[in-house]
Amino acid sequence: MADLASLLTWDSQLRGILLYLVVIAVNTLLNWLSLPRLGNSPAPQNWPAVAILVPARDEEANIRRCVTSLLAQDYPAFSVWVLDDASTDATPQILAELSAAEPRLHVLQSAPLPQGWLGKNWACHQLAENVPAEVPLLLFVDADTWHAPTMLRHSVAALQAHQADLLSALPQQETRTLAEMLTVPLLPWALLSHFPLWLTRRVRWPRLSAAVGQHMLWRRSAYQQAGGHAAVRHEVVEDMALARQAAQRGLRLLFLPGRGQVFCQMYHSTADAIAGFGKNLFSVFERRLLTYIFVWLWLGIAFLGPWLALFWSWTARLTTTFSSALVAVVLTLLIWGMVVRMSGMHPLILPLSPVIVLSSILLAFHSLGQTLTRRTVWKGRRIS
Repeated sequence: MADLASLLTWDSQLRGILLYLVVIAVNTLLNWLSLPRLGNSPAPQNWPAVAILVPARDEEANIRRCVTSLLAQDYPAFSVWVLDDASTDATPQILAELSAAEPRLHVLQSAPLPQGWLGKNWACHQLAENVPAEVPLLLFVDADTWHAPTMLRHSVAALQAHQADLLSALPQQETRTLAEMLTVPLLPWALLSHFPLWLTRRVRWPRLSAAVGQHMLWRRSAYQQAGGHAAVRHEVVEDMALARQAAQRGLRLLFLPGRGQVFCQMYHSTADAIAGFGKNLFSVFERRLLTYIFVWLWLGIAFLGPWLALFWSWTARLTTTFSSALVAVVLTLLIWGMVVRMSGMHPLILPLSPVIVLSSILLAFHSLGQTLTRRTVWKGRRIS
């Protein structure tokens, strides 16, 4: 009787998991089929001026590559603005060298961080405030990104063609070590599989709106209407908060994959990855404790449970349970396969996907512990 009860429990759980995975697979497929690609939009009649804004704090490993790629854009009217946010490494020296013979590059020094602001938000706010008022488009990028020469032209063309107020491109994430492969794919996987981006292009749903701060192209008027970074001055995940602000005000958002145009290597070590996701994950859920715990436990059940059920039913020779578990495993791989294809991630991500989910769950509870104990530190600043 105990074995029968156990079998019925497994089968009941697998039916629920299968239903959920089918919904997620359909959503991922719709995102794949409907999201525009950078480079597929027609050129506008006029190319408006763009200011590219880069906040930088202790970015000596990244800043040269980032700024050099931005200055190489094949766009007729743009400038690059970098704010050095009290860096303690060689970032200021590198920026001084780059700007010496480049009139399009403007280097600013940050004012002291005010009470109630987080560092990146304050840096982005200062950048936007310093750009001349006649520049109609603002592109925020992170210092750990680099860009194809056609990135800006394709981004502006897509913004104009789709009449968007905010365009955010998901960078092609470079993962060069095992530690990066087990952590970084969490970002594109969560966005491309679980957010109905195909729908939020047309319907302003703040809770389901998404943006990635690594690449956010704003119409300046829309940025001001959304309140800019001043409206999210205390938000750790300021990009998602800004997307919600924009949707609440009826602005049109366009989220798309930046594969082949925008690149990013988020972290260079295991410690950096743990610190970065520890800072961000709980804040993505706006610190809703019960929702956060439920979501991560459910993701573990849905994406790891089928693998356990497959092994258990195979060893116990339970044909029906094995078949259901196999279908569920195939669905999880199908979802990951579409995400890898859309985002341009390393092909090894697909076979590693169960381990990535497990490491993501561990990172999620690490983030929860860091936040609750107020031990979150990022680039030398404590985040409360």
